[in-house]
Parts: sequence; structure tokens; C-alpha cells
Amino acid sequence: MRRNLTADLTATVTSPVEATIGVTVADQVTRGEERFSVTLDGAPVEVQDVLDEASGTRWHVVRDVAPGELAVSYAATVTDGGAAAAVSPLERIHYVRPSRYVDLDRLESVARAEVGDVVGEQGVLDVAAWVHDHVRYVIGSSTVTDGASDTYLARRGVCRDFAHLTLALLRARGIPSRLVACYAPGLSPMDFHAVVEAAVEDRWVVVDPTRLAPRESLVRICAGADASETSFLTVHSGGLTFRTLKVSAAVDGDLPTDDHQGTVSIG
Repeated sequence: MRRNLTADLTATVTSPVEATIGVTVADQVTRGEERFSVTLDGAPVEVQDVLDEASGTRWHVVRDVAPGELAVSYAATVTDGGAAAAVSPLERIHYVRPSRYVDLDRLESVARAEVGDVVGEQGVLDVAAWVHDHVRYVIGSSTVTDGASDTYLARRGVCRDFAHLTLALLRARGIPSRLVACYAPGLSPMDFHAVVEAAVEDRWVVVDPTRLAPRESLVRICAGADASETSFLTVHSGGLTFRTLKVSAAVDGDLPTDDHQGTVSIG
């Protein structure tokens, strides 16, 4: 399946900035044409490419960017969404623990009461279905500091909130799971999307508790414990005011259908 992807963001640098950008597709994605640039007031900015070999994430670091108008532009044509490697022993440890936005220690009793034992593919699907049925998708209803327990109490959020609550319930029942940031043809309104990968035996399977895009069309950008490890822009030092973000993701031909009743792997 051929996908055409773009991402363009702008920001104003107010004091020298060091930042990490995460908008390019993962290393394991089969790519055709690809273009990536970072400019300041129209002039090229030096970029350090950093590869996370475990997840295939390609980070791009900029340092000492002077005040001015920063622009990031990305475009790619891909034919494969980037399947994950087998679940490693280290991932089984890392992705079953609490993390910044997955405060599962606050939700352990909730997980026992609401989803019970989580076994195999069907158990993972049941957790995603519970979140889908109990949380409303409402744009602008959450903040960047909200974690899984906040979403459980509010019963509303956006894709990252759905993902964080799903992760908390899965991890609380002993299932290693992680957030995957991706391009999502069919998503409306269009943006970067967040879904969940859960470990079933030795492989990662994908569930989307929002059910807003067909999973077979997804294209992997990065994976991590939660949104803090998968952000498309992280400012480490300096001053930066975010301005605009425009994302597009489309397939050639018809979108695949997805009833979200079975598990799939991105790829």
C-alpha cells in the first residue's frame, strides 16, 4: 500500500535553542522518495541524526539555533508501515512499569475491577474496547500534563489520552505495552496519531482505542513508554514559541477497512 506523507511545522525561536524533532518515519519503514529539512529564516540549519536502533526511531537534534523563524518540512512516500521487531527481554521490563503519563499504580484496582485478567490477543482487544466504550473523543478536552488516571476520571480526551489509559490498564494487568506515534491515513481531523502496541507472546500487536483510522494504513514514526518519549518536538533549552503544524497522510486508492475486532501489526 502506497502512502504519501507530509509534515510541516513552524516556531519562533526567542533565545538560542536545543531541541529534538521526531517527524520522520521509522528506520524499518520501506521508503521511496523522502525529503527532510530544517531552516531558520530560510537558511539551512545543521541537524544531527540520531538512530534508536532498538525501536528504529530516527531523531533529529538541532543545537544553538539563533532567534528567528524556524521551519521543519518533511515529505515521504512509503509502501510499508514499519513492523516492530520481536519483543525483547528488556522491553518486557521497561514497558510494564509506570511512566510519566502512565500512572498505573493509581489504576491497579480499577484494572482488576474493569478488565480483570488480560490473556492473549482477545484480552488486549477487550481492554482497548473498554477504553473506546468509556472515553469520549473530545478535541481540546485535556492538557499536556494529563495522565492516564486523569483521563479515567474525566472520561474524555484525544488519541494520546486514549492510549495512555489503555497502556495503564494493560500494564496493571502485567501486559508490556507502549505508545506508537504514527502517520494515520483516514484520520479526521488530520494530525499525528497515537496508538498502542501490546506484547502478545513474542510479537507486538496494534490496537487503537479511538478507532479513528484503519490500522493497516498506519506508518510508524516512533515508539516509547508514553507521549514523553514520542513527542514530535522537545525543547531541551532556550526559548521557542510553537506556531503551526500541518500533517497529511493519504493512500493511493481506497483506504482499507478495519472493524478493530482483530489484532494487526504495523507493516
